[in-house]
Amino acid sequence: MPNARRFRVAVALVTTLVALAACGGGSGAAPEEQSPPGYPRTVDNCGTETRVDRPPHRAVSLNQGSTEILLSLGLGERLAGTATWTDPVLPELAEANADVPRLAENNPSFEAVLAAEPDFVSASFVSTLGVGGVATREQFHDLDVPTYVAPSDCVKDNDAPGDGRRDEPLDLATIYGEIRDLAHVFGVEERGERLVAELRDRVATATEGVDASGVSVLYWFANKESPYLAGCCGAPGIITRALGLENVFDDTHDEWPQINWETVADRNPDVLVLGDLTRRSQTAESAERKIEFLESHPVTREMDAVRDQRYILLSGQALNPSIRTVDGIETLATALGEFGLTR
Repeated sequence: MPNARRFRVAVALVTTLVALAACGGGSGAAPEEQSPPGYPRTVDNCGTETRVDRPPHRAVSLNQGSTEILLSLGLGERLAGTATWTDPVLPELAEANADVPRLAENNPSFEAVLAAEPDFVSASFVSTLGVGGVATREQFHDLDVPTYVAPSDCVKDNDAPGDGRRDEPLDLATIYGEIRDLAHVFGVEERGERLVAELRDRVATATEGVDASGVSVLYWFANKESPYLAGCCGAPGIITRALGLENVFDDTHDEWPQINWETVADRNPDVLVLGDLTRRSQTAESAERKIEFLESHPVTREMDAVRDQRYILLSGQALNPSIRTVDGIETLATALGEFGLTR
């Protein structure tokens, strides 16, 4: 049975949608569709072979980072749904995103994804397509729906407590690899190379002549009671190394360790990078709420960066491995110069 027919039958069973009509109004199996030139294609993705028989036309991207890559590749018309947003879409992608159905602000149900009748599902995090997430990759594969997970999340130890651990620093090459993989799957390789070249040029321009060595920084993603702060080696590490900064928690390889405020105050960073999120799954999501907390808490309000209001605001996506990590490099380079902290 062709992939699309098998999938639609599964959707009917799960969501009680109208059953797929047989070809020609009669009974009997439909003939197998021929793959277009250049297909099928395969991508070795996180130890799993992702195969597509034709360019996807009803893709569902389950994390904002993956969605913004697909939109940047000019694939908005091929998206049947998106989910799990921490920030507004990039302004330059707003028009392309306007007509894409949003299945959920956070993780959608498996049934909601199936109802979109996807022919490809992508995610930025292993947890999204794992036990406890939307569904496992195996569940989608059983329905002949190929899946893809960002390599940046696969190269860390996701079995470690919390948000996982990185033994090796992440670099932009891994994010560029994700762009190239997705461009290959969708048959738009030239667009992928143009996007990678553009991002590389932006990094080179932002970092040219910038030296922030000796300046210490802390990255706060969310949660005021037990704050999630960046360890050494995720997306914030890319920003830190690009500008010569020193992360005050470079001594931990955990992705986002939860560290008490007394320890933060003791390390007294020169600059505080604050995640400015619009989601509502943790406390102190927005930068405004973070600043209110920092300036009122008896421990944090005595920190030098708080007294001098050396705050730099970044989107949640810039603090996750994504194309927006480049935005983070640009934003920090500009702000550090304005603070007089670069040479």
